[in-house]
Amino acid sequence: MSVAKKDYKRITTKTLVDMKSQGEKISMLTSYDYTMAKIVDAAGVDVILVGDSASNVMAGHETTLPITLDQMIYHASSVVRACQRALVVVDLPFGSYQSDPKEALRSAIRIMKESGGHAVKLEGGSEIKESIKRILHAGIPVMGHLGLTPQSIYKFGTYTVRAKEEAEAQKLLEDAKMLEKVGCFALVLEKIPAALAKKVAESVHIPVIGIGAGNGVDGQVLVIHDMLGMTHEFSPRFLRRYLHLYDAMHQAIGQYVSDVKSLDFPNEQEQY
Repeated sequence: MSVAKKDYKRITTKTLVDMKSQGEKISMLTSYDYTMAKIVDAAGVDVILVGDSASNVMAGHETTLPITLDQMIYHASSVVRACQRALVVVDLPFGSYQSDPKEALRSAIRIMKESGGHAVKLEGGSEIKESIKRILHAGIPVMGHLGLTPQSIYKFGTYTVRAKEEAEAQKLLEDAKMLEKVGCFALVLEKIPAALAKKVAESVHIPVIGIGAGNGVDGQVLVIHDMLGMTHEFSPRFLRRYLHLYDAMHQAIGQYVSDVKSLDFPNEQEQY
């Protein structure tokens, strides 16, 4: 059972660890621009993720792979300028950290210096351990990401649930413990069995944020465009749409077009 939300003036990595120890669930949403981030921050979301999902929802790419480090910095800078309370975590994009720990550090430093973000997120476990350690040694907070890792979609070949088999589940648990040991302040688990996610959350002291990982974890994250219903083609089981903005916006824009063409807009009161 979660406890009542406390009034945190500014969320930090320590705040999230304290929230887990006190049994308070952590709310996390994505944002990619100033206007949306300002609304999300004012609504009391604890963590704003500037996700590489911007590649999909902002740029229309099929995967997260095409987005560049420069583009992530642009999106993160816009979000940081809007936030007064939330912790802003920025994804390191594909190709900016996997091959070389030194390159990983350079990428993370650019994110922190040029965007003002508060932490970075990397996908993977033991395969990228040295990159994570190099970033952490520079004093940059790191959030891990295990389970379905979208940057590896061509390796998996599918977006189906991960770690259903015992061997993969065991590796995921070991990777989670490793991420905590090397110094990650939190961990995202994406699209894995709820029982495994609960086991991971109970096995580590750092907060575990789930997306499609059940309610036994320490918090939840969704893509803002999905939970507001701005996208309508994407309907995984884990997604709850809190609004249906696609329909509302489609209707409003259609009405605007009609009003312009019929000379209803602008009327006498809407001109100088």
